[in-house]
Amino acid sequence: MNRKTLAAAFPVTIPVLMGYLAIGMAFGLMLQSIGYGPLWALLMSLTIYAGSGQYLGVALLAAGAPLAHVAFMTLMVNFRHLVYGLSLLEKFHGMGARKLYMIFSLTDETYALLSSAKAPEGVEEHDFFFLVALLDQSYWIAGSVLGAVLGAALDFDTTGVDFAMTALFLVIAVGQWKSAGSHLPALLGGAATLVSLLLVGAEDMLLPALGIIVAALTLLRPRLDKKSVRREEGTVCP
Repeated sequence: MNRKTLAAAFPVTIPVLMGYLAIGMAFGLMLQSIGYGPLWALLMSLTIYAGSGQYLGVALLAAGAPLAHVAFMTLMVNFRHLVYGLSLLEKFHGMGARKLYMIFSLTDETYALLSSAKAPEGVEEHDFFFLVALLDQSYWIAGSVLGAVLGAALDFDTTGVDFAMTALFLVIAVGQWKSAGSHLPALLGGAATLVSLLLVGAEDMLLPALGIIVAALTLLRPRLDKKSVRREEGTVCP
């Protein structure tokens, strides 16, 4: 790892920096509000590091949920990461022991960056990917600890702060929409999510939506690959 790699990776992660400080603080505030201080925020962000999972953890801890329920809910909320990991296997190939950390650190926002960002010329690609993931987690840890510290020192009303995560993901999604060569995958994802919501409701929509998305993209992959190749050759307008 060197300064050149850091100089390449840091600008890419600035949107996540701004978002993770805010939503990390929101998590820390919520955790502190149910009686768990900065040390718990640090430990959860080091070992769990799943934004939506940690927000869910606050509610489960407050409710005194049994361990089996916690495990099942965490699996359901983070099941989408299975799809993330499968789509990045090729990029992580050859990373050695660092591959384990890359799998662990694959949050929604880090996945969004890694799936679109490219290492500049002269920067080793795997070092670049690793540093992007490491920087993102450091932002989340800093935000969550800071939020817990502020929550312990000041009186905060945490109502509505969990929307900060949704707002961050929307910002990244808009950026990807503008830079994407094809909007078909995003449109398919939105349509599949809407259909699942209407058919099974908000509580059970995740798995059906993921299944529809994976099946549709698998069927359309030849077409999308051909379009991508033509675009790289300059025969398709962005």
